[in-house]
Amino acid sequence: MKIKVWSDYVCPFCYIGKRELENALKKTGFQDQVEVEFKAYQLDPNTPKNTEETIHEALAKKYQSTPEAMKQQAEGITNRAAEVGLTYQFDDMHPENTFKAHRLAKFAATKGKEKEMTERLLQGYFTENKRIGSEDVLIELAKEVGLDESEVKEALEEERYAAETLIDMQEAQQIGVGGVPFFVINDRYAISGAQPNEVFVQAIQKVAEEENLKPTLQMFGDDSATCDDGHCSL
Repeated sequence: MKIKVWSDYVCPFCYIGKRELENALKKTGFQDQVEVEFKAYQLDPNTPKNTEETIHEALAKKYQSTPEAMKQQAEGITNRAAEVGLTYQFDDMHPENTFKAHRLAKFAATKGKEKEMTERLLQGYFTENKRIGSEDVLIELAKEVGLDESEVKEALEEERYAAETLIDMQEAQQIGVGGVPFFVINDRYAISGAQPNEVFVQAIQKVAEEENLKPTLQMFGDDSATCDDGHCSL
């Protein structure tokens, strides 16, 4: 089973949706039989690369509202995030242009670190208020997940993986993605938004049944008092 996930690192529901998917995979027992691929999407490609506006101020301007109203809306999202174990810190958050972050994730995928890099970028932005539009911050986060600093710096400076990032965005347009997160399972089924966990569970179980997949056994106890390859342990 393969699940493609279009998301953006400044989308609060993308982090929530990611966690809902992970929880559903654990609940159904298919976490070791599913390939999850993250696809790039930018909510606002025109976001300035450096701005000191708070996220509340920027959203108020965009939606012709007030920072106070945006802050109240953010509280509801914060509560939803807490339901899946995530801590959001909106008050010290700034708008960020995520194109470089998506390129970094593409580079991380070539090193087998896409999963770790994606999680670190989301956590860095929503929980730690990291300025993920900054190249220096991206290098710092990349080092934390085990990527080579000089290779990351070179990839970012030379604009590598820009084409791959744009291809993801073009594919999103082609299949009609109007917002994120957007999940596509086996190129046949789609889930739009951070749906309740049972929606993910139902979709995974349906596809697993179609593919005749069996869930991984959930183990109780430890592996003591067993015999293996001629050796018995107590």
